[in-house]
Amino acid sequence: MYTADWCCDGQAAKKFLDSHGIEYTEIDVDADPAASDEVIRHVGKRAIPQLVIDGEWFQPYQPGRGLLRDELHRRLGIPRAKWSLARTIKSWF
Repeated sequence: MYTADWCCDGQAAKKFLDSHGIEYTEIDVDADPAASDEVIRHVGKRAIPQLVIDGEWFQPYQPGRGLLRDELHRRLGIPRAKWSLARTIKSWF
């Protein structure tokens, strides 16, 4: 994962990966200028966080939508939970 210490979206992505036992290598684009250049070369701008899954670059965050949890589940083959708090609360009323 290409990220930086100050990147809140990167922190959210790391928390997601950690909570699902997904191993990853963190590459700090602030500490490694070559890594920053690589992000720009692959996505056209310095947009982090970036995950590289099976050679495909993917930004797991979208402004206005936050962390793309459904997309992360799909790309990483993580099954979704069958229930949601919102559905549970709606069923009470």
